[in-house]
Amino acid sequence: MKKILLLASITCFLAFFSAQNYITIKDNHFVKNNKPYYFIGTNYWYGGMLGTKSGNRERLKKELDELKSLGITNLRVMASAEGGDQDYTVIPATQPTPGKYNQDLLEGLDFFLNELRKRDMDAILYLTNNWEWSGGMAKYLEWNGYGKVPNPNIGDYTWPQFMSYTAQFHQCEPCKKQFLDHVKVMLNRKNTVNGIPYTKDKTIMAWELANEPRIWNVENEKAFTDWLNEVAATIKSIDKNHLLTTGSEGRAGSNDDITAFERTHNNPNIDYLTMHIWPKNWTWYNINDEKNSTEVAIKKTDEYIDEHIKVAQNLKKPLVLEEFGFPREKESLDKNSSVENRNHYYEFIFEKMKNSIKAGLPFTALNFWGYGGLGKNNPKNGKWNLGDDYTTDPPQEPQGLNSVFSTDKTTLQLIKKYNKKIKKLK
Repeated sequence: MKKILLLASITCFLAFFSAQNYITIKDNHFVKNNKPYYFIGTNYWYGGMLGTKSGNRERLKKELDELKSLGITNLRVMASAEGGDQDYTVIPATQPTPGKYNQDLLEGLDFFLNELRKRDMDAILYLTNNWEWSGGMAKYLEWNGYGKVPNPNIGDYTWPQFMSYTAQFHQCEPCKKQFLDHVKVMLNRKNTVNGIPYTKDKTIMAWELANEPRIWNVENEKAFTDWLNEVAATIKSIDKNHLLTTGSEGRAGSNDDITAFERTHNNPNIDYLTMHIWPKNWTWYNINDEKNSTEVAIKKTDEYIDEHIKVAQNLKKPLVLEEFGFPREKESLDKNSSVENRNHYYEFIFEKMKNSIKAGLPFTALNFWGYGGLGKNNPKNGKWNLGDDYTTDPPQEPQGLNSVFSTDKTTLQLIKKYNKKIKKLK
């Protein structure tokens, strides 16, 4: 009897120890290997694309080594893209047509995850996109008879047209079914490099429903919430090991209504909250008055973070600022242009997060947008064309606008300095 009890105790202990190797949450903080997990990470959406046989695996390895040397161990990555048949979008796409997959890209993601595993780095994987640049929800609508995606980067289409079009996704039953089918394909995948099922891969920190899913309008909140709840429940039924979040911008993706953000995220299957901040896109920053408008952007950023901290406290969930970017001086694409204002803005956010951790508040992690690494861009022409290097700026944006390249030594050293600071808070 004693032997049986001893074996049972050992089994329970081993099961507990194994479970702790997945990133978990305790007291509104992330935990990794039984220690608080605070991080300054980056967006690296193209990681799986570099990992393909036709990609650039040597560049991938060098970039991961550089990131690791800076204390950056958490990467937010695109798990898949849809379509791949329009200019200004990710080409090639993981899912060119419904249910049909580009195996090179799937295996590229496998390779990428295995390289992270070797370096004890973590991935947050988002499963689709609210925006046109990787196909996303709009592509599911096109596949189901809603007409061609009105890509606002092409022809006479406008952003309001595109947004009105995409808002139909949450009430398109075949679209939602196809996306759920896709979710099941991704979650049930086994890594072809190391044989580890994705559901048991401790390199994956979290699944994310989408990049910046939006409610769109007051009338659509119920349809949005029903969709979110269904996908979240499906993911948790398949994968009980990993965390789950939505990828929301926060208030900006919730009809500019912080209470709507709180309502749609009051769900036990959603483990932590996210927010995004884009001073240039949100007109907080003015190219003609950069010094003063940088201070305006800092003030508004401070307020935005604080209101999301309150929601996280109410819902008792951690909060990650998983996207924010800031342009170079005069929005230059030249790697030699000044990043003084960017560094000032970044340092404010890093300091804000450090103080949040020290105060026991739920804002304890971030991913800047983003790391362009060794990527080459043309400062005279920011357009991305097939065959060009990937940078962190997606195909519809000027290449180099928000990218932090390997040559941006002052920014990288700032990141390294603050990663060391927050590590000491453990």
